[in-house]
Amino acid sequence: MSALTVRAAASVRSPQGRTPEGVPAALDYFRDLLTPFGEKPDEELLSRGPHVHHRDLVDLLVADEAVGRSRPELAIVAHALPDVVPFTAVAPHLTEQLGGQAVNFAIGQQGLAAPFTALRIASAYHRSGRAAEVVIAVLEQTTLPTPFPLPLPGETPLTDSAAALVLGSAGGEGLGFVRARSAGSATAALGRELGEDGTLLVLGPWVTEDVPAHGAVHRVAPGGYCTSLWLELADHWQEWQRAYRRIVLCDTDPRSGRSHVALFAATA
Repeated sequence: MSALTVRAAASVRSPQGRTPEGVPAALDYFRDLLTPFGEKPDEELLSRGPHVHHRDLVDLLVADEAVGRSRPELAIVAHALPDVVPFTAVAPHLTEQLGGQAVNFAIGQQGLAAPFTALRIASAYHRSGRAAEVVIAVLEQTTLPTPFPLPLPGETPLTDSAAALVLGSAGGEGLGFVRARSAGSATAALGRELGEDGTLLVLGPWVTEDVPAHGAVHRVAPGGYCTSLWLELADHWQEWQRAYRRIVLCDTDPRSGRSHVALFAATA
């Protein structure tokens, strides 16, 4: 079976938020969650957040015509930060918007590794013949009950954002997923991925070490935790596939220190 190839993509940045709702009930939940760790929720912080729910982000992604007409057999939601409302099932909501037939689940609590894990799972489903088409939605909302401990580059705050990739069998020219890997540093994770001509290296905002670049390098601006690379891919995949033979995405999780790499290659 051919490689899982990008067919369409969409991105969302800083959408309109909601009027806060259900904050008292959410505070009760967060108190129960945080008290054993010697912390308490910050009611002011929670109330003044944008309150962009994961469902809102999914609805905006699906409103893109290229994503909305997809009818996948597999739908994966990947996120590093929790939803505004705890315990909401967003992957079934995504599936309902896209024909209602997909196996669906979410990947969380992996930091910015979650989308890379989603790609590996999607590729395995595709190779086994269980999913001719896959949709991966990478979501990030920033309304949190406590300040999130991230060493923000230049103190740039995170923004609500989301990206969707529609992937399926190659049909002519395209951008196919090859592999994803991780290691203790960006240099180690990149390994042999940079040794060929016609390669574009896309570095996320959390890569702070000097990496041995061979060829073109695209630096992603700060503003996202797990969405940064995927917003850029959603915006530029078509022009990149025309200009380069290989696209290497790399970012380093500032919390774990592990670096993650995904390789895509242009298909003829």
